[in-house]
Amino acid sequence: MSAVSPADDLKQLVEFMASNLIGSSDQIELTAEQRAAMVQINLRVPETDMGKVIGKEGRIARAMRTIVTIASARYNLHARLEIDG
Repeated sequence: MSAVSPADDLKQLVEFMASNLIGSSDQIELTAEQRAAMVQINLRVPETDMGKVIGKEGRIARAMRTIVTIASARYNLHARLEIDG
């Protein structure tokens, strides 16, 4: 059994993706909260970097949400990713 909780694993995954898009993890605020079979992940990035995270027509944000959904399914959980600027 892993010492890291599923919420922490998913949080690290989102941090990895966002920091690679933005170029720095210093500007990222990230919280992950698990309630029963649901994990709520909130990603906050600077307003100037929102375009990098959202992508053209929301494609990058949609891809990030898909990856988080697939990763959470490994833990038999449902995850929700909110992105704010």
